[in-house]
Amino acid sequence: MLRSSLLFVSFLLVSCSPGDRSDAESELDSRIIRIENGLISSLQIKGQPQEYFNLDERLEELGIPGLSVAFSSNGEVEWAQAYGMADKSENKPMTTGSYLLAGSISKPVAAIRSLQLVEDEVFTLDEDVNHYLTSWQVPNNEFTTTENVTLRRILSHTAGLTVWGFPGYDKGDEVPSVVDVLDGKGNTDPVRVFRQPGEAWQYSGGGYTIMQLAIEDTEDLGFAQSMKENVLDRMRMPGSTYENPLPVALHGIAATGYRANGDEVEGKWPIYPEMAAAGLWTTPSELIQYGIEIQRILQSGQDGVLSYKTVSEMLDAESDTHGLGPSVQDHTFGHGGADEGFRAQLFAWKDQPYAVVVMVNSDNGKIIRELLLSVANEYGLPGIEPVVREIIELEQESLNKFVGQYELEQVGVFDISVDGNRLKLSGVVFDYTDWLYPQSDQVFFGSETGSLFTFDVQDGVPVGFESQGGRAVRLGDSFPAN
Repeated sequence: MLRSSLLFVSFLLVSCSPGDRSDAESELDSRIIRIENGLISSLQIKGQPQEYFNLDERLEELGIPGLSVAFSSNGEVEWAQAYGMADKSENKPMTTGSYLLAGSISKPVAAIRSLQLVEDEVFTLDEDVNHYLTSWQVPNNEFTTTENVTLRRILSHTAGLTVWGFPGYDKGDEVPSVVDVLDGKGNTDPVRVFRQPGEAWQYSGGGYTIMQLAIEDTEDLGFAQSMKENVLDRMRMPGSTYENPLPVALHGIAATGYRANGDEVEGKWPIYPEMAAAGLWTTPSELIQYGIEIQRILQSGQDGVLSYKTVSEMLDAESDTHGLGPSVQDHTFGHGGADEGFRAQLFAWKDQPYAVVVMVNSDNGKIIRELLLSVANEYGLPGIEPVVREIIELEQESLNKFVGQYELEQVGVFDISVDGNRLKLSGVVFDYTDWLYPQSDQVFFGSETGSLFTFDVQDGVPVGFESQGGRAVRLGDSFPAN
């Protein structure tokens, strides 16, 4: 079994005798072994037995090269583990010090700098963000006549902005400037206001790229340097970086990203000029410091990298389950991440002194939720539970009605076809494919996470669907023939 471990139990060294330390370390080892053998599917089907997985075997089964995880307790990393390979062709094992891309977990970490500038009265949360932009302006249109794009709305994804995510650039590509990215001169559409700001939630990495530019336009430092000095170093993340391309000095400890089919990402990893949205390089043991610091401020009431007042506002969900940076649930706060060849997840508990980070170097992140469920079960932590769904049988004729093309707002076009007793959903997002099982004659759920797809049926014909806050419309030429 390829495994590298790093156990942080410094609190025991102060309070326990040598014999006690051995007992405590033995109990911790036993915990980790139970977690490694207690992975369960994040999607449970009624009537089917519970299945448990071994972590190493599950990595091999899912074709995921490597995984790194850290768990904290009472403000310190209690344990960290790494499994599998950081680079298969070089036979380089994953270690707890291997650098990985955090994907969209970059956003809540980057949000801290903008909130610091609010505390310093450089920014305000509710002013038109164009007041802070000097090198570029958010183009005004019919949607901004009465409402503005503000920092609060950018942070909570309610600014009505386009471009939900970024695919990154390969080594050797001409990497555009941030201004060029915002004007659609890179590999994504221009970032524009497509609905009235404040009207509804719509995830937008484009919004965080505007925030990045506002920080750069306001400060003498570049964004990566500002994040290092003002946020990363202050949160015990000195090795982490937003620099893109990744500095050559770090190439030797960076994990290679892999596609779901096992192929290497071109050039081993992507480059993200959209640093605030997707560009953070880190390790679980450093990334978890974000959860530890925000948790400490929240639970102690004492200021830190941000004030207690700001953290309280940050964790107050503005729309759906999103605060000013992190996603927010009843018991936890955190964020997920998806870059080309990398997936990650961070959870920290609001009322308990625990946090966990899991990162993999693959487009296939299915194991992340399975491991998180095992950790939550071992420690008895609320807020991470499997999704439970029930499958019903539908006649072939009923399934055929859903066949066609659907355009998901601000994401792209998806094809739906019939595959046995289920629907196959395929599209352009990360070569996305999922299978949809019927829960009712109008509601289906995805096979990966159990996400619901609720179809709008008019006069017996599906005309669109809603899923995870997004709305898809069936394209006119894909309706069934009469």
